Amino acid sequence: MISYNEKERVFKLDTPNTSYMIGIVDEENFIGHIYYGRRLKEDEAAYLMRTGEPPFVPSKNNRERCSFYDCFPFEYPTGGVGDFRESCISVRTPGGHVGSMLSYVSHEILKGKPALEGLPATFGTEEDCTTLRLVCEDQYVGMQVELLYTVFGDSDAVTRSVRVSNIGTEPFYLTKVYSACIDMDFRDYDMVSLHGSWARERHIQREQIGLGIHNVSSFRGESSHQDHPFLALVDRNTTQENGEIYAMNFVYSGNFRAQAEVTQFDYVRMTMGIHPENFCWKLESGESFQAPEVVMVYTDKGFDAMTNTFHRLYKKHLIRGVYKDKKRPILINNWEATYFDFNTEKLLSIAREASQLGIEMLVMDDGWFGRRSFDDCALGDWKVNEDKITGGLKYLVDEVNKLGLKFGIWFEPEMISPDSDLYRAHPDWAIAIPGRPGTESRQQYVLDLSRQEVVDCIYGQVASVLRSANIEYVKWDMNRQLTDIGSYGLPADRQGELYHRYVLAVYQMQDRLTKEFPYLLLENCSGGGARFDPGMLYFSPQIWCSDDTDAVERLEIQEGTALIYPLSTMGAHVSDCPNHAVGRVTPFETRGIVALAGTFGYELDVTKIPQEDREMIPAQVAMYHKYNDLVREGDYYRIASYSQNHKYDCWQIVSEDKKQSLVTFVQVLNRVNFKSRRILLKGLDADKRYQVVFENDDNVVDRIYSGDTLMKAGLLVPNAWGDFKARLISLTEV
Repeated sequence: MISYNEKERVFKLDTPNTSYMIGIVDEENFIGHIYYGRRLKEDEAAYLMRTGEPPFVPSKNNRERCSFYDCFPFEYPTGGVGDFRESCISVRTPGGHVGSMLSYVSHEILKGKPALEGLPATFGTEEDCTTLRLVCEDQYVGMQVELLYTVFGDSDAVTRSVRVSNIGTEPFYLTKVYSACIDMDFRDYDMVSLHGSWARERHIQREQIGLGIHNVSSFRGESSHQDHPFLALVDRNTTQENGEIYAMNFVYSGNFRAQAEVTQFDYVRMTMGIHPENFCWKLESGESFQAPEVVMVYTDKGFDAMTNTFHRLYKKHLIRGVYKDKKRPILINNWEATYFDFNTEKLLSIAREASQLGIEMLVMDDGWFGRRSFDDCALGDWKVNEDKITGGLKYLVDEVNKLGLKFGIWFEPEMISPDSDLYRAHPDWAIAIPGRPGTESRQQYVLDLSRQEVVDCIYGQVASVLRSANIEYVKWDMNRQLTDIGSYGLPADRQGELYHRYVLAVYQMQDRLTKEFPYLLLENCSGGGARFDPGMLYFSPQIWCSDDTDAVERLEIQEGTALIYPLSTMGAHVSDCPNHAVGRVTPFETRGIVALAGTFGYELDVTKIPQEDREMIPAQVAMYHKYNDLVREGDYYRIASYSQNHKYDCWQIVSEDKKQSLVTFVQVLNRVNFKSRRILLKGLDADKRYQVVFENDDNVVDRIYSGDTLMKAGLLVPNAWGDFKARLISLTEV
C-alpha cells in the first residue's frame, strides 16, 4: 500500500510489516528520506528530517545552504553543490560542469509494476503490488529523474529503480547513476557482505564499521567471484532469530558498488548501483537511461527473516519460465567425467548406465564444437565437430532420448578464441583497445556485444544448434572478466558505455533464447559462480553455484548463497573423489545430502565410480524426488554454521503449512569422548506433534515430539563415527 499526505507532503509505503517514508520540504521541493523500519500506523514522522533545527531549510537560512546540503537526509542525493557525502548521480554538462540538485515535480501511484526497458526486474500484477513514480528535475542541467518504488502485498521487500531523461536541448553525460540510497542515523552497525574467489564464492563476512567509507564492488564486467552485489547493515547484537537488518541486493550482472558511509554527524548513507569506474553515458536531448533495480529488505527479526523475505520475493516475483515452480530433472554432466576426451560412444555409455540408475538428463559439456580439443581454441565457432560427435548431434540426442533421458548442452556464447574461424574473419569483434596487445585469459577474448551484428551472429549460431535436435537444457558459461575496454563500434565519446551495453546485450540474448525456446531449462554459469545474481535469475531458474563441488567446501559456499537466494537456484552436484578441486575424499552419501540443498545432479563418470557408490544412486534419486518439493518451496532456517564453529553445519527447511520439515546435519569433524549434539529446531508449529525420523540411519524413528519441545528444548543428534558424515532428519506432523 502506498499513500500520500498532501498536507504534510509525506509519502508512506507499507509492506505487511514495514514502512518506508519520504518527505518533500521547503519551497525548493527537496526530497528527503524520513523513515524505514517497523510498520507505523501513522505518517507523522517527518520531524526525523530535522528541518526544524539549524541549519534549517534554505528559505529560512540561505546563508547556510551548504550546511543544509551536507546534513539533510536526501532520498536521492546529488553532488557538486554542497553535499560532500557519496552522491547517487553525477552529470557532466557540455561545458564540463558537474554540479546538480533535484527538486520534486510530481508523482503518481500506480497499481502493478512497470517493466524496466532492457533490464531484468521483479514483477507483479495489479493485485500483487503498488508502485510510486516520483518525478524530480534539475532545470539548470535539463535533467529529469524518475524514482520508482514498488511494494508487494505478500513481501516485506521494497524495490527501487531510477530513470534519467534529458529534457533539455543540449546533450549531457551521466558519469554516475546509482539505484538506491538510504540516509539514516548510525547505530553502531556491523556490515555483512559476501566475498571469495574462483571455487570459493560468497563466503559471509561480518565486520564492525565506524566513521568513513566501507564498500564492496566489482568492475570486472561481471558481478564477480570476488565480491557480491549485496550489502547489509545489522545491529551489533543481531542473530539468526533477532535484531535489525537493512539489506540491499542489486538486480544486475555487471559492475556494481555497494557502500555504507558513516558521516561526521553520526549518520550513515547506504547506496547501491552501477560502479562509476569507466562509466560514462551520453544522453542526447530526448533520450533516457534506465538504471537497474535494487531490492531492499528491512527486518527486526534477524537473518532468518531477512533470508526468507528475499527467498519468497525471488521465488514469486523474479524467477520465471516453465521450471519456476517445477521439479528440475536430475542431470549428469560429463565435464569432470571426461573433460575434453569424449565422443558419441563415450557419452552414450554414460547415458546407458545413468538411465538404469534413475538419472533423467545427460548434459554434454565443453568440447563438442569446432576444433575444440582443449580450452585454447574454437570459441565462436558453434558448429558440431562430427569427427567427435560421430553421426551428428541429432543422432546423439535421439539415442539419448531412446534411453529415456533428456539432453542438454554447454555454450560459452560471450567469448571468442584468437584461434578460431570467427576471430580470423572478424578480429575487430573482440573487446580491445586499438593498437594495444590484448590481455588473454584462458587464451580467449570477450566478444564486443555492444555491436548488434555480433549479438545477431552468435545468437544465430546458438539457436541453429538448438533447432537441430531435441535439446531441453542449456548451460550458459562465461569464463573470464572484461579487460581492455574498447569497442571498434562505439565513437570516442561513448566508449564509457561499453560495460553497461555489454550487460544489456547479454540480457537481450537470454531474453531471445527463452522466448524462442520457452521449454528450455537454462542454467547460467560464470567460471562457476561469478555471475550468481538476481539479474541472471530473471532468465534462468538456477545458476551453477561454484566449480568447487567438494561437499565440505560447499558448506560455506551454499550457506553464503542461501543467505539471499532460494535453494532451488543453486546448481549443486555429486562429484567424484578425490575431489578434483581440493583432493578431499568424502563419503558418497554425504556428497548426495549436501547436493540435495540445491538443484541436485551428478558430475562424474558413472561407468567408473566404485560399485558401492553406484549402488547408492537410486536411493539418492528417490531421496531427491521425496524431498525436492519441500526443498524448493519451503522456508529455510540456519541452525549452525560450519564457517563459524569449524566443526559442524546444520540447516532446516519447513513447509509453508508447518506439517513437514527436513533437517540436514553435517558432522565435518568428529570429536573423541563427546556426547550427542543438541540442536534447537526452528519454524515449526509449537502446537503440532511431529514424528522424527533419521532418514539415512536405516530410517530410525526417534519418537514423537511437540514442536514446542523441539524448538525450545531441542533434538539430540548422536556423534557419527568418522569425519564428513551427514544426516537427514525428517519431521512429519502426526
